[in-house]
Amino acid sequence: MVRAMQESSSAACAAPVTSGADGTPAPLREVPVAAWRLPPQDAPGAATSAPQQRTVAAEVPVALVFNDISHAVMMATPQDLEAFAVGFALSEGIVVDPADCRDLEVFTHGEGTPDVSCSVHMEIAPRQFARLKEHRRALAGRTGCGVCGIDSLQALDLHPETVPVPPWVAGLDVETLARAFTALGPLQVLNAQAGSLHAAGWATPDGQLTDVLEDVGRHNALDKLLGRLALAGRLEEPGFVVMTSRTSYELVRKCARLGVPALATISAPTGLALQLAREAGMQLWGMCRPPAAVRYV
Repeated sequence: MVRAMQESSSAACAAPVTSGADGTPAPLREVPVAAWRLPPQDAPGAATSAPQQRTVAAEVPVALVFNDISHAVMMATPQDLEAFAVGFALSEGIVVDPADCRDLEVFTHGEGTPDVSCSVHMEIAPRQFARLKEHRRALAGRTGCGVCGIDSLQALDLHPETVPVPPWVAGLDVETLARAFTALGPLQVLNAQAGSLHAAGWATPDGQLTDVLEDVGRHNALDKLLGRLALAGRLEEPGFVVMTSRTSYELVRKCARLGVPALATISAPTGLALQLAREAGMQLWGMCRPPAAVRYV
């Protein structure tokens, strides 16, 4: 369920922003910017002084509120926010079962102003909420960082669970990955318009893509994907994750927590990502640019 929260400030009286299908701010917008698309230097009219109308991605603060306590504020693309919240709660270990996420509501704040933001409220089971309060941290999330706001090294939790690896994972090959990554580009609808969003896709063992979620942050895109699978009761179905990013440690950590046996990305992994993947027993692929890919683990 989605509704707009009424603010007591004067911002509430402003005209509403263009909204997406779920009532949150639109994920893309047209803005006049001083941008020039330059042809080759020897071509006539190499530049023009007139600003172009360009489509850019929205990036707004999204507060994740559990049992009326704000746990994290992430900078994200305002789309698929219910899936984002559920995926975040699961991949960060706040809850262990999608059934523990109840009464989801998405609110918009400051509509029609430059300070538009969103919040996602949910009720979680008492046993999970008690653990959350015990280990609570305040996150000021950024699109490129997964540890902002952590107040101690111990909070990093760099020891993932061991992932059960089904037999079909041994059969993953370059051709299967190429099938998934070739299909991924055309399904990045928002990125085709704005050029600045990551995508996370769910592929079947034979490389067929079934779901693609987008966000300005790579870990946000993954949380949206995992959340969509969780809301649809599909976390147990066989498949693996493909992403248009480097393989960072937090992506491996999130996948391991939800039992994803394989992760493939378009760029190379970091050393810490490799370390976590080996410890979890996950299969890790990088530099997936058809017709080639590199298997690391």
